[in-house]
Amino acid sequence: MSSSQKNKPDLDSAEHIALFVEAFYARLLKDTRLAPIFTEVAGIDIHEHFPRIQAYWEKLLLGGNEYHRHTMNIHRQLDAKQRLLDSDFEQWLAYFIETADQGFCGDKAERAKRVAATIAVNMRTALAANN
Repeated sequence: MSSSQKNKPDLDSAEHIALFVEAFYARLLKDTRLAPIFTEVAGIDIHEHFPRIQAYWEKLLLGGNEYHRHTMNIHRQLDAKQRLLDSDFEQWLAYFIETADQGFCGDKAERAKRVAATIAVNMRTALAANN
């Protein structure tokens, strides 16, 4: 592990996951294709969305129990409003991995990237089956 990696936190606490979510969405919301999907089509309020996404990743990485929504159904509804493209999932995953690699290091950060890749494939596959 390089000295620069030693200074990066792992995604091993709620605080670190919150930092990750903020950094990830700062990147994602600059994207001219993805930002409108979140802010206009889905109509999310970022300040309400961040705690939900943080709770989701806490559940996946730390075993938290605050997230109780059905993620696939939410994305099916969104896809019905605006078709989500393979390239959307690829770009989402690229931002996710870039954010993780630039700001975080450790077992949980690596696990988060693997889980995100699985989520992107599963959502893309499930939504394609509906169309």
